[in-house]
Amino acid sequence: MATAFARSKVSSITCMDRSAVLPKAVSRSINAPRVVASAAFSVKASSAAPSRARVAAGVRHAVSRRSTVVTQAKIGDSLGEFLAVATKDVKLRVVLSTLADASRTIAHKVATASCAGTACVNSFGDEQLAIDMLADKILFDSLKHSHVVSYACSEEVPEPVAMGGEGFSVAFDPLDGSSIVDTNFAVGTIFGIWPGDKLVGITGREQAAAGMTQYGPRTVYVIALAEYPGCHEFLLQDDGSWLHVKETSEIGERLRASSSPPGNLRAIKDNPEYSKLIDFYLENQYTLRYTGGMVPDVFQILVKEKGVFTNVTSPTTKAKLRILFEVAPIGLLVEKAGGHSSADGKQISALDVPITAYDQRTQICYGSLAEVRRFEEYMFGSAPRFPVAAK
Repeated sequence: MATAFARSKVSSITCMDRSAVLPKAVSRSINAPRVVASAAFSVKASSAAPSRARVAAGVRHAVSRRSTVVTQAKIGDSLGEFLAVATKDVKLRVVLSTLADASRTIAHKVATASCAGTACVNSFGDEQLAIDMLADKILFDSLKHSHVVSYACSEEVPEPVAMGGEGFSVAFDPLDGSSIVDTNFAVGTIFGIWPGDKLVGITGREQAAAGMTQYGPRTVYVIALAEYPGCHEFLLQDDGSWLHVKETSEIGERLRASSSPPGNLRAIKDNPEYSKLIDFYLENQYTLRYTGGMVPDVFQILVKEKGVFTNVTSPTTKAKLRILFEVAPIGLLVEKAGGHSSADGKQISALDVPITAYDQRTQICYGSLAEVRRFEEYMFGSAPRFPVAAK
């Protein structure tokens, strides 16, 4: 049985590009043995046995050193093993595990449920699809039964709903890109987790954690914790478990062509600065790979560890991306992965935009330091946060 399980576990990941699973910066073996500290020894020292006391002290020191080794999460860990290392906050572990469980269910529903339109619209005036509302219900029900969430709200139900618990509040986009489900493009769930019971009068920098799940050929759960380094990817296995397959800690600069998903290209008609930036991308042979879904468009930056995502406004094309449900959570993922962001037309991080309304929207740029600097130089004429000129 053990041999069969091991063979199943290996076969479930062999289809992945090894560089995506084990980048040079994280070259730890998936099957590497874990070092587990044994229980502390108890030796009663006395003046009659000084050597025994010294031996006991040495053993305790060795145990302490070995315990330090296992305080770092490893590629190949389960989600539960990772969270046990990444945070001491048990309630935060529960929220992140709950959202992973909900994502697993949504992944199945996306593959099998109707994506037909309905006669419903949300309070923002957006048409809701059947799959939107199904994903929304799964997430609300899951958070309510976690008993550690005070309030939750979503793009479909943008007013906070009491969850009956205490500890955190969660804002989420249940199915970003749902309008392209019928074309079988990848879509995703986005969420931000804030301590306490407020979802306005806050900033993205106050998040305890954030994440997104991408439902595509593979289902991946990507999370970042405010107090733990890196951005971490988990792959859904055949048995329903989540396997830690990648850690991203640096968004590098382009070597040749870079990937650039340029959103809202309609804005180039009456936003000359954005038009010039797009011209730069074309002239320098960037790969303009835009799917229409924010999750897959940003996820490729995390996987490739380079690139830039832009979604810009103009006098005739208004901002569509909501700070609470999309921009701030993804901002934490990108910046914990070593990237940067520019938001709200104010040349500030997406994490520093004050959230004063549930429907607050913004333009955004995510990417490496040089790419975000270039974005600000083209759009605003300067980049005061990044004093070195872009090359």
